[in-house]
Amino acid sequence: MKAAQVIGRVVATRKYETLEGKKLLLLQPMTWEKEPVGDPIVAVDVCGVGADEFVFFVAAREAAAAFPDLPPVDAAVVGIIDGVNLQVWTMPEGTPLRAAHAKSEIRKTKENE
Repeated sequence: MKAAQVIGRVVATRKYETLEGKKLLLLQPMTWEKEPVGDPIVAVDVCGVGADEFVFFVAAREAAAAFPDLPPVDAAVVGIIDGVNLQVWTMPEGTPLRAAHAKSEIRKTKENE
């Protein structure tokens, strides 16, 4: 699963029959640190998300499996992210969040001296 931000809706007056009644969303893929990654994509909404929500989606064959009628989709929103608890020590060196955490720890150490 991947993280994304809902940035809009897509309206299609004509679409494949198994897509009838399904909401199409425009998503901006994001890192778990909420940094944009790549180009926006269109995804079908499975769980009734709203505008500007932070969500997770599946892509490729797994996207169609989220529906009982197997529509021809490349991506499907399958959940709303309420929060993310990132463990800084698990992140590769050089990631923005790890660098920010390191600066924060240095600042705390200097304040305690």
